[in-house]
Amino acid sequence: MVELEKVKEQIKKFVEECNDKKSLELLDKLATGKMLRSKLILKIAGVNETSIRLCAIVEMIHAASLLHDDVIDEADTRRGKPSVNALYDNKTSIMFGDVLYSKAFTELTNMPQEVAYTISNAVTLLSIGEMLDVDLTKEFNTSYDKYLDMIYKKTASLIEASAKAAAILANKDKDKFALYGKNLGLAFQMIDDILDITQDSQTLGKPALLDFIEGKVTIPYLLLFDRTLQKDKLKSLYKKELSQEESFWIKNEMKATKALEDSINQAKTLGIEAINAVKNENDDSLVQIMKAMIEREF
Repeated sequence: MVELEKVKEQIKKFVEECNDKKSLELLDKLATGKMLRSKLILKIAGVNETSIRLCAIVEMIHAASLLHDDVIDEADTRRGKPSVNALYDNKTSIMFGDVLYSKAFTELTNMPQEVAYTISNAVTLLSIGEMLDVDLTKEFNTSYDKYLDMIYKKTASLIEASAKAAAILANKDKDKFALYGKNLGLAFQMIDDILDITQDSQTLGKPALLDFIEGKVTIPYLLLFDRTLQKDKLKSLYKKELSQEESFWIKNEMKATKALEDSINQAKTLGIEAINAVKNENDDSLVQIMKAMIEREF
């Protein structure tokens, strides 16, 4: 996608303006993801100088949050490549994240005020979401509301803000697109959490069932805890290096209680709500973005 190359070029220009060789070197080490937020902005606002700049700002914010996230999670890899904290150290990863955050905010001041507010407010929510995520790993969480609040703030808020800000730029219905972005973000995170259980380690690029080992009680585990007759056994496996037999028991129990099936259905329901929010916009590409995400092999 040529447009996404333009976004990458704009990010590089922004970092070059910082006049720091180390920052450019570190930028080169960042693993590029699917750029979902940029795809969304460009679909809604069209491709123009302002939308490309907004994409670059949002991608820098997202990259900064991941740099900090990898330090918090003590992650050695990011999207199958060595993480910056693994290549350098935690301090470098945190400081480079700060460079990207602050440069993104500097560039936001050149955006229309409502756009700047929408994005910067989402970054506050994202940061609170990071703290909630850490807090929720301290003990076995059984609250669905706490999980939903955390994934909204940590993941969905920036996707919601990207869609809303793009709609503001394009003079479209910002509330409709905000709802689409919010549900897209929630479904995106739920599916990510489901794939941690259904995919093998090779496909994931990290150990399977890693979320539970790290203390994350995601949607399938919440439903499983509600339904299993062996609650104590499930709790005893929390934050534990799992044997093959224990992993097998979790996966079997999820199938038997339909915890996995119903988690997938919840994510799909959110996806359908998102599609319905923008159905009168005559934009099939937004429907395709959502369908590509929810109609996956689990």
